[in-house]
Amino acid sequence: MAYKVKGTCVDVSFVVLGAIENNVYFVTDGVSTIVVDPSCKPDVIMEALGGRKLDAIVLTHRHFDHVGAAAELRRRTGATVIASAIDADTIEGKKPVSRMERPFEPCPVDHRVNHGDVLKIGNMPWKVIMTPGHTEGSMCLFLDPQFGDHPEAKPVLIAGDTLFCGSIGRTDFEGGSMSAMRKSLKRLAALPDDTVVLPGHGSLTTIAGERRRVFAFYA
Repeated sequence: MAYKVKGTCVDVSFVVLGAIENNVYFVTDGVSTIVVDPSCKPDVIMEALGGRKLDAIVLTHRHFDHVGAAAELRRRTGATVIASAIDADTIEGKKPVSRMERPFEPCPVDHRVNHGDVLKIGNMPWKVIMTPGHTEGSMCLFLDPQFGDHPEAKPVLIAGDTLFCGSIGRTDFEGGSMSAMRKSLKRLAALPDDTVVLPGHGSLTTIAGERRRVFAFYA
């Protein structure tokens, strides 16, 4: 079952997949469509696409539960795979995963990004915000409606496993760092209050909602 997200500057829906209940997002501006963090079950993801052409697959970080179906989706759709330059080698299988992490099918990364890059997908200019802490190469993507045709709508943050509703991503895996996480959260705390946060797991939230639940303690 796909859930709709209301009030944002683009059309967002998601399905919850896998043992760790990952949120797999579908984002479209009516011109182009992206899938974020395809955890598993490529058949379910393809069905949820509903026949739409998939233009890009965004991977917020390298963990198995966020990239597990990426290689198969790329084969089926020819979509461009986008990930941070830091995590890309692990996603591609050039660097091994740690013993604490589950293996996954390596996936070519077609476009490697860094902090401050702007990804133009269709009419969507996503700003890359590097947010190390969960992994060294964790990233978020921010879309401000002032750059589009719906300035009255709410901004969107694809948050991966950096920021959740009432919590933050774990920092005890290999490559994790609480000091890096705190700096990353400061970056996110600078975003507008009405920004809709799309986390990798759990309930959706807003930047305003996390000011008292998360930022007050970590940022």
